[in-house]
Amino acid sequence: MTYIHDTIVKLQKTSPAQAEFYQAVEEVLDSLQPILETDEKYKKHAIIERMVEPERQIMFRVPWVDDQGNVQINKGYRIEFNSALGPYKGGLRFHPSVNAGIIKFLGFEQIFKNALTGLPIGGGKGGANFDPKGKSDGEIMRFCQSFINELYRHIGPTKDVPAGDIGVGAREIGYMFGQYKRLTGNYDGVLTGKSLLWGGSLVRKEATGYGCVYFAQYMLEAKGDTLAGKRCLVSGAGNVAIYTIEKLYQLGAIPVTCSDSSGTVYHETGINLETLKELKEVRKVRLNEYVASHPEAKFIPAADYPADGNAVWRIPAQLAFPCATQNELSEADAKALVANGVIGVSEGANMPSTQDAVEVFLDAKISYGPGKAANAGGVATSQLEMAQNASMQRWSFEEVDEKLKVIMKNIFLNASETAAEFGEPHNLVLGANIAGFRKVADAMIEQGVV
Repeated sequence: MTYIHDTIVKLQKTSPAQAEFYQAVEEVLDSLQPILETDEKYKKHAIIERMVEPERQIMFRVPWVDDQGNVQINKGYRIEFNSALGPYKGGLRFHPSVNAGIIKFLGFEQIFKNALTGLPIGGGKGGANFDPKGKSDGEIMRFCQSFINELYRHIGPTKDVPAGDIGVGAREIGYMFGQYKRLTGNYDGVLTGKSLLWGGSLVRKEATGYGCVYFAQYMLEAKGDTLAGKRCLVSGAGNVAIYTIEKLYQLGAIPVTCSDSSGTVYHETGINLETLKELKEVRKVRLNEYVASHPEAKFIPAADYPADGNAVWRIPAQLAFPCATQNELSEADAKALVANGVIGVSEGANMPSTQDAVEVFLDAKISYGPGKAANAGGVATSQLEMAQNASMQRWSFEEVDEKLKVIMKNIFLNASETAAEFGEPHNLVLGANIAGFRKVADAMIEQGVV
């Protein structure tokens, strides 16, 4: 334990004031204790000291001109964390909360998530403290072009392949790709999440949500249960939440909630997916408008949430799918879920449960799918997009979806079997972390001190 403690203390000195990053590192390193105790080679090769430090950190200013002619400045980031298994792969996030600590936490998680997919991709993440909300298409285009004016020199189809994340969808990817092509003269698969018109993959938009539900399905099947008829709580109202809800319906479950920063919708008979898509994908408005079309549903404003958590987790149900953002599910929320009879949690967002909440789930021995395993479907399908770009092919929706299902099943089996190997068969946090770590660490050892 001293070895891990000393590594974290050193990290806090070299990367000060990055709380989310420390949280992600501590959660992973704590669960690696069993393998670090049984195999001295990882300490001998200083693997964890090397793994917690990114191979490269890129920070840059992003100047752009708004519609009023005023010059605006944002800060851009790309953390190229680990390339032992392949080119860096991970999304770009445009949100006011973005800072170095957030990007490093996301990039660190991405190392293990990408390793678990079994695909040849390393871990990275990037973004900017730019808020696309309320901006015109012209402002977003000018920002994206300025952002890629710096980033283009650091990325490439066999070097670093960014994707989308919060605040970065097909529109933003399109503007960045166009500027990359203009600057380099190359038409290659340097970004994923592209439009289907020019190199995107079917199922990519749906992949994280679909994969999160497939992971829940495999957790339940391992216990002789199914999704059919289960009432489900879903947080968020973006891509991940929408397509989690869609796949839950397809597999016979009943999703009864969704949420955004304004509040939570609770629709006892089930969220109307058509209305949700209209509000969020077409009109891009707040969820409080949902009840105008469905007066029988209830809208809980964020101002009315309990002081110790989120209203979405206080509604009785059997399964929970946190699909909004990091640390959205508190210890009090976790206790409420368990008390209300939840039998499984599958994380669609990155690190959405606090460490105390995770401990509640593990102590209760419910089926718990941590984000780095349960939400890996998005990055897995991004790699499938890379493969299609490299071979200049387009696979069918069914073909990509089937590959996604196989990948998610293999992730579950890998995490589950590793957890059992180390004597904690219910602990998929331990299983996923050790399985991902072992693959990356062994590759790092074989590649020498680099």
